[in-house]
Amino acid sequence: MPRGPGVRRTPAQLNAIWARWKAGDTFDAMGQAFGCSLFTIYDLLRRSGGVPPRPRRRSPRVLSTQEREEISRALAARESLRAMARRLGRAPSTISREIRRHGGSTHYRASTADHRAWRQARRPKRCRLATQPRLCRVVATKLRADWAPQQIAAWLMSAYPTEPTMHVSHETIYRTLYIQARGALKQDLLAHLRRRRVMRRSGPRSRAGQGGHIVDAISISARPPSVEDRAVPGHWEGDLLAGTKHSNIATLVERQSRDVVLVRLTGRDTTRVVRALIRRAQHLPEGLMHSLTWDRGLELAAHKQFTLATDAQVYFCDPRSPWQRGSNENTNGLLRQYFPKGEDVSHYTQRQLDVIARKLNTRPRQTLHWKTPAEVFAATVALTG
Repeated sequence: MPRGPGVRRTPAQLNAIWARWKAGDTFDAMGQAFGCSLFTIYDLLRRSGGVPPRPRRRSPRVLSTQEREEISRALAARESLRAMARRLGRAPSTISREIRRHGGSTHYRASTADHRAWRQARRPKRCRLATQPRLCRVVATKLRADWAPQQIAAWLMSAYPTEPTMHVSHETIYRTLYIQARGALKQDLLAHLRRRRVMRRSGPRSRAGQGGHIVDAISISARPPSVEDRAVPGHWEGDLLAGTKHSNIATLVERQSRDVVLVRLTGRDTTRVVRALIRRAQHLPEGLMHSLTWDRGLELAAHKQFTLATDAQVYFCDPRSPWQRGSNENTNGLLRQYFPKGEDVSHYTQRQLDVIARKLNTRPRQTLHWKTPAEVFAATVALTG
């Protein structure tokens, strides 16, 4: 493949680049494979925000390449327009316009006419958010409130059930954010997405759990079935969200409602972590702390002190099995929107953490049938009060 960002690439080459991008190849690897610099690949993908363009399709209403070949041969044989039209099953006016647009009867060439028609037919359709200003304003407002596109799409369906013009798919929101040529949503709204990328790219992320020996640890396998099926409120999952400079925040998630509690920590040693968790647990409504499921981190080695102070049993996941506390793992992923990796989280006050937790608890969740954790938790408190 020729080098240089200005060189035009064939559809086959572009399809191969997009396929490698989707498969997870790096810019450098793709540059080497296609004989160009990694900056060339980056510029090409960045223009569409990492979103592969939809393949173009020829409408059945327009003349095909084969029909243009028939017209070219008919002109060479001096066949009349009406005879051509009858043989092709087209209107005579269609044949007449086709010949007139592409050089007339003496200069008409099928391949040239077909290429020119294909190029001129490119009329990008304006996206839904660009044609519906009211919808665009509502979507932008929700994005600034840190709502995810899928949450916005579901909320619009319930908030405007009889107004189809106020409905939009989450995929359209993503595409409009990443493809700035659409000109509807400003690029600064990308900062409100959970993952602040400049280009869209799928790819699995994994985090290895850290093991450790904890005295008298009760395995998650001993946890009652009522905890597993989320039938009873008051069972929590917890972990530490790590920042730089050995800073950490404790995160607690109630399994039934997915309500989030953030706890400021001044250190990671078990004494300070357990004390901080006890203080926050004692602020919960009475009867809403029955158990806590934690990873194998040594920060909860003093789990007996927690149980003694709160009357809540602590269960520990199996080694290297963070998925056993999936609600907490998912929540920590959501929290990375507010606490990106590489940031020192020690400067956050408890008041600031409460504000962030409130933001997360007032966003609708698909797993709650688009209710908010705050709504479900409040209903739980009312039933147990």
